[in-house]
Amino acid sequence: MELSNLTAISPIDGRYRKQVEFLDEYFSEYALMKYRVLVEVQYFFFLADNNFFELDLTCRQQFQKVADTFSLENAEKIKDIEKVTNHDVKAVEYFLKEKLEDAGGGNLKEWIHFGLTSQDINNTAIPLGWKACIEHEYLPAIVNLQKSLKELAVQWKEIPMLAKTHGQPASPTSLGKELMVFVERLQNQVNLFSHIPYAAKFGGATGNFNAHHVAYPERNWIELGNQFVEDVLDLQRMQFTTQIEHYDNLAAHFDCVKRINNILVDFCRDAWTYISMEYFKQKTKQGEVGSSAMPHKVNPIDFENAEGNLGVANALLEHLSAKLPISRLQRDLTDSTVLRNLGVPVAHTLIAIKSIEKGLGKLLLNEAKINEDLEQNWAVVAEAIQTILRRENYPQPYEALKELTRGKTSITKNDIKEFIETLGINEGVKVELRKITPQTYVGVMAEF
Repeated sequence: MELSNLTAISPIDGRYRKQVEFLDEYFSEYALMKYRVLVEVQYFFFLADNNFFELDLTCRQQFQKVADTFSLENAEKIKDIEKVTNHDVKAVEYFLKEKLEDAGGGNLKEWIHFGLTSQDINNTAIPLGWKACIEHEYLPAIVNLQKSLKELAVQWKEIPMLAKTHGQPASPTSLGKELMVFVERLQNQVNLFSHIPYAAKFGGATGNFNAHHVAYPERNWIELGNQFVEDVLDLQRMQFTTQIEHYDNLAAHFDCVKRINNILVDFCRDAWTYISMEYFKQKTKQGEVGSSAMPHKVNPIDFENAEGNLGVANALLEHLSAKLPISRLQRDLTDSTVLRNLGVPVAHTLIAIKSIEKGLGKLLLNEAKINEDLEQNWAVVAEAIQTILRRENYPQPYEALKELTRGKTSITKNDIKEFIETLGINEGVKVELRKITPQTYVGVMAEF
C-alpha cells in the first residue's frame, strides 16, 4: 500500500501526523541532508575566508543559494547518488561538487569536505537540527504550558482546598499554590536545560586533524576548528574526541527532557485524580462521545493521552541517553542508527504537551465540591489547635488532639467547638482557636 496517514506504521506519521508534521524540518532524512549541506557549504566558505583558496563573489553567492534554497528535489538527487555510493555523506559531497561546478567553481571542488570524515558533518549537522528544534519548538511549548498553568494558578490562588498526603486528608492548601508547584518545577528544569551546551565534534577521522595537519602543518587547526564550530555554527566544539562526539551533553539534554516529562506525568495524574474527585468538571463538546456504552461519561482522555505519550517518549529518551555515550574504541556504528530516531521522543512529547493544553482548556472548577470536602474534614484543624496549645504550654496538647481525632470516621465543626470549650485556657486563646476553620487554615505561600 502507498504510505498515508492510514497506512503509516508509526502513529506519529499516521494518526498524529498533523500535530507534529513541522518536525520534519528538524529530524527527517530531508532535514539531515539540509543541515549536512549547510555545514559543508559553511566549511567551504570558512576555508576561503582563511586564505586556503580564492573564491570570487559571484561563485560564492551562487553556492550559498544551494544551502539557502535546499529542497526536497535536492534531497531526492542526493538519494539517487547514494544508490551508487552506498554512503550518505559522500553522496552529499558529490552533490555539492556538481552544484559548485554549476556555480563556476569547478576548479575548487576538492576543497569541499577537505580533510573531513563523515562524523565531522554528522556531529555538527545533527546538533544544529536538535538545537533549532529545542529553541524554536520544544522550549517554547514548555514555556507556553508553564504560562497556562500559572494563569490558572493566579485565577485559583484564593481557592482553599483539602490536601491529601498518603491519600488521607491533610492540612488545607490553596489550589493555586498546588499548580505553582508544577510551574516552579518546570521553570527549574528549563533553567537547567539552558546551561547544557550544544556540543559538536570536528577534528577528522580520529579527532586529531590528521589529514588537515599533514597537508598544512603550519596552520593552527585546533584554533581553526574552534572558530568554525563555535563562531560560524554557534555550537561548542569538544577538544578531545574519537571519530565521534561524546554525546554526553546530548544525553544530558535527553535526561532533562525526561525529567520534564516526569513532572508532566505527575501533573496529569493529579489532574486526573482531581477530576475523579469532582474538584473539576469538564466542558463537553457537541457530538463527542465519552464511552461507546455509557452515555453519561466525560472521560479525562487528554490527560490520559498525554501520560501515555510521555511514557513512550521517556522510554526512547532513556535508551538514547544510555546508548549514545558508549562506543567501542574510536567508534562503532551504533550511534548512527540510534540518532535517526531523535525526533520520535520529541514528537511524542509535543503531542503530550498539546493534549495537556487541551485538557486544561476543558477544566471547570467545582468550588462547591472542594468546599464540601473541607467541611467534611474538620479534623485537619487539629494540627493548628495543638500547635497553639504548645505555644501556651498546655500539657500534652498533641495527645489530647490525637485522642479526639485519630481514626474517627467523622469529626464535625461542633466536635471541635465542644473540645475548645473543655480546654483550661483563657478566653482570648479560645477566641483565637474558634476562628480556625478548614477554609482559613491554609498557611502562607510565596507571592505569584
